[in-house]
Amino acid sequence: MIVVHHLNNSRSQRVLWLLEELGLDYEIKRYERDRKTMLAPAALRAVHPLGKSPVVTDGDLTLAESGAIVEYLVERYGEGCLAPSRQLPDYLRYRYWLHYAEGSLMPPLLLKLVFDKIETAPMPFFVKPVVRAVSGKAKSSFIMPQITTHLAYLEAELGKAKWFVNDDFSAADVQLSFPIEAAAARGGLDASRPRLMDYLKRIHGRPAYKKAVERGGEYELMR
Repeated sequence: MIVVHHLNNSRSQRVLWLLEELGLDYEIKRYERDRKTMLAPAALRAVHPLGKSPVVTDGDLTLAESGAIVEYLVERYGEGCLAPSRQLPDYLRYRYWLHYAEGSLMPPLLLKLVFDKIETAPMPFFVKPVVRAVSGKAKSSFIMPQITTHLAYLEAELGKAKWFVNDDFSAADVQLSFPIEAAAARGGLDASRPRLMDYLKRIHGRPAYKKAVERGGEYELMR
């Protein structure tokens, strides 16, 4: 039995979604973030040394990293679904989007989250102006321009096909969902990017997505 070690409001939500799309049976072992630090509990380190989510166990296999999990599940259980054939040109495009999601798109979004938290963290009053000035400069000169570039790129790519690989929904769309949802929640994605907003509407409307949210519980990124 596949077991998803699931942390609320995390990347593991898309693993649940993928399992629902594949129609696979699975169990959920739940972990809750610390309400103050928002970090994963130490109990996750008993599953994987990094103590991060998602982690999937499947028999004797323990696998971390969203991209690796997505590839494993599709190749092991997909039976030709949710990924182009390796013989087709679209397969390289599929692999590209799988790696782009975390390798290129997520880092500036994570940086923005970190700097946003720095600005609101408790600190001596005389330090606040300096910290906020440094944070604001980092966001305005580097982080937000990077996010804007990525969003423009994604918006343009969706003008080529219905989904990111081609006109067929794939596991690459599942992998891309988390950073795009994060962009909508805190990265400036709004109605000025109509294709991306429609993309989010379409993935949120998929029955498997809704079922995964029902089973996974709290997921604030979709709001």
